[in-house]
Amino acid sequence: MADFLYIIVKMIAVIHDMIMTWNDSFETVFSDKELHFLVIGILGMGMLFVIYPLFKLLSENHVLVIAWIYVFTVIIVIVFAIEIGQGITGTGTMDFDDIVAGVAGFMAMFIAFVAVRAIVHGIFRLIRSLFGGSRRRRDDYYD
Repeated sequence: MADFLYIIVKMIAVIHDMIMTWNDSFETVFSDKELHFLVIGILGMGMLFVIYPLFKLLSENHVLVIAWIYVFTVIIVIVFAIEIGQGITGTGTMDFDDIVAGVAGFMAMFIAFVAVRAIVHGIFRLIRSLFGGSRRRRDDYYD
């Protein structure tokens, strides 16, 4: 795990050094904070321009997908924070396999949830079709 984090940190350092050369291309010299402001701002807006249309499309019928993406992202941050915290404080071993195991646990439980949800939805659809129930409106249930 420590080796993996060192590789990530090294890659970030190389990218950081490349970005610092932007000062050679401009008449004004940007401070490190100004470059962070610009780079993270541009990165965030670029991600927003990709993610917003995708989420807008998904929100029409696939709110669960949006919720999964959000929770998955938070889970990744949490498991990395736990492992980094263990490495810094010495309360455990910083291990990439622990990250994989934690994410796999979430994925397994999510897949079980989706399977149970699909079965329940299928049973309700079958009952409605057998008894001629009218189709419910979208706002009549929580999806």
